[in-house]
Amino acid sequence: MTDLLTLDPLDRRILTELQRDATLSNADLAERVGSTGPSCWRRVRALQDQGILRRAVWLADPRGLGQGVTVLCHVRMKEFSGEAIAAFEDFVRGHAQVMECYSMSGEWDYLLRVVASDVADYEHFLMRTLLKHPSVAGASSQFALSTTKYETALPVR
Repeated sequence: MTDLLTLDPLDRRILTELQRDATLSNADLAERVGSTGPSCWRRVRALQDQGILRRAVWLADPRGLGQGVTVLCHVRMKEFSGEAIAAFEDFVRGHAQVMECYSMSGEWDYLLRVVASDVADYEHFLMRTLLKHPSVAGASSQFALSTTKYETALPVR
């Protein structure tokens, strides 16, 4: 993968614009970043080939889809064998309500961001799914009361 520091100012402008709006036509993108269409297209393709641009998506409103509860769930593992970790991470990838999963340093082993329709929905996931996993020793949940900031665009410097 290319080191971000090797990107020139035009690549950076392209990344910034596409993170704001991935639906831009190549012509509109080229105009916004001050480039020609063919040059812009080649650069976007190169950024994709390098793995810097991974995919274009629409961001859905969780409340509009009945998933208005966001929970940050810390998970403690019972064991740390390669098989146990792989099984847990496969388990997490297989549950759509787990939006993010991070392996952590410190007191807890993983941090999950989970969405649910309501507290009862989350409780069902926690008690009947997550805590039933053979590798999970315990969990601690914190409910988000509101969202002050939510960004998907990375800073491009």
